[in-house]
Amino acid sequence: MSVREIASGLKFPEGPIAMPDGSIVLVEIARGTLTRAWNGKTEVIATLGGGPNGAALGPDGAVYVTNNGGFEWHDRGGLLFPGDRPASYETGRIERIDLKTDKVERLYDKCNGLRLNGPNDLVFDRHGGFYFTDLGKGYGRLHDRGAVYYATADGKQIKEIVFPIDMPNGCGLSPDEKTLYVAQTQAGRLVSFQLSAPGEVVPSPLLSNCVCGLPGLQYFDSLAVEANGRVCVATIALPTGAITSIAPDGTYEQTPFADPLVTNICFGGKDMKTATVTLSATGKLVQMDWPRPGLKLSYAGW
Repeated sequence: MSVREIASGLKFPEGPIAMPDGSIVLVEIARGTLTRAWNGKTEVIATLGGGPNGAALGPDGAVYVTNNGGFEWHDRGGLLFPGDRPASYETGRIERIDLKTDKVERLYDKCNGLRLNGPNDLVFDRHGGFYFTDLGKGYGRLHDRGAVYYATADGKQIKEIVFPIDMPNGCGLSPDEKTLYVAQTQAGRLVSFQLSAPGEVVPSPLLSNCVCGLPGLQYFDSLAVEANGRVCVATIALPTGAITSIAPDGTYEQTPFADPLVTNICFGGKDMKTATVTLSATGKLVQMDWPRPGLKLSYAGW
């Protein structure tokens, strides 16, 4: 498959959104910005600070961002890697950015009196609410236990729906929205939760179902769902990362990229077969023609 470079020189890009005008809105975690990229050009939409990690268009046309609060950063041979929480860390939060005015609004930074530690990724359902993961933060020999939340776009309601879960990262919904998929980073495992209603997980003795786990040392990052229900998970590995497309029965195929930190994928274009992938260690945004269409997100505008 032919890979086309859309932008370079980005500071750990993540959270791509394919816009109807052909541009890509994404976050730069190390720069602390929401950025637009097109035809080799970039412009900063808003400076958020902390560590903007995931992004999605909401029902009102605004961009909603999961901000992890920031990382320490390490340059290893010209490749950028995140580390523990920095000295400047205050809290994780959910932010809303109005694309018409560039106004930034903080919607949530706690749930039931407990602060959000490291919000990572989010997905809206067709009812206007959104699921998001909190991977937690590392500090020295400790790491927060992770959780999954459901919240409304108006900033008025948030609830924890899964706890504990180790390092939950990417999240996505099946085409019928009856299944929530969550990628666990350290375990390199894709798990699923059955939903009985928006924000309601069906109780289970084992809490989740393991859809797929990869052999060897391969970490999972963010994800996107194909129209046929396959889940495409960004996969971190040495020397090259990949996009792992996983069928509901756990079988998978991989598409490698020239970067160890392949962190996210989104779909766009009129046929939803244009895949945009973030290569975070090298700071690049690339596109390729995907063999199957991606799932149209509820508020993507396509």
